[in-house]
Amino acid sequence: MIKPPFTLDSARQKVQLAEDVWNSRNPEKVSLAYTPGSEWRNRDIFLTGRAAIEAFLTAKWQRELHYKLRKELWAFSDNRIAVRFEYEWQHAETGQWMRSYGNENWEFNEDGLMARRYASINDLAIDPADLRIATKPEA
Repeated sequence: MIKPPFTLDSARQKVQLAEDVWNSRNPEKVSLAYTPGSEWRNRDIFLTGRAAIEAFLTAKWQRELHYKLRKELWAFSDNRIAVRFEYEWQHAETGQWMRSYGNENWEFNEDGLMARRYASINDLAIDPADLRIATKPEA
């Protein structure tokens, strides 16, 4: 487990680990990176705790098919990391491909678990020919 205080190398590693676990699309596995009482803001949704995080991610990945994410370290301090991210997905009901852009602010406890995550996200409808992260499944 990578713990604070962060260095440039450890912050980059933490961001890559987060990208990898989110790309697993496994809500239980993702939730284990957060404290039991972790506080989240995801767009206009506020959550507290691993159970709420797991339920949120389960619903998210039922709606957001073929989800693929990239994260980039933006800034860091002793126990905080800011990232820029984008991800692509296909809406389960409409079939529309989307690219979502955003920023996250993370705060970690002394054990390296994320205690707070604040995400601001915007969505853009895209043509499947414009995919650059996700892979369109074969028909």
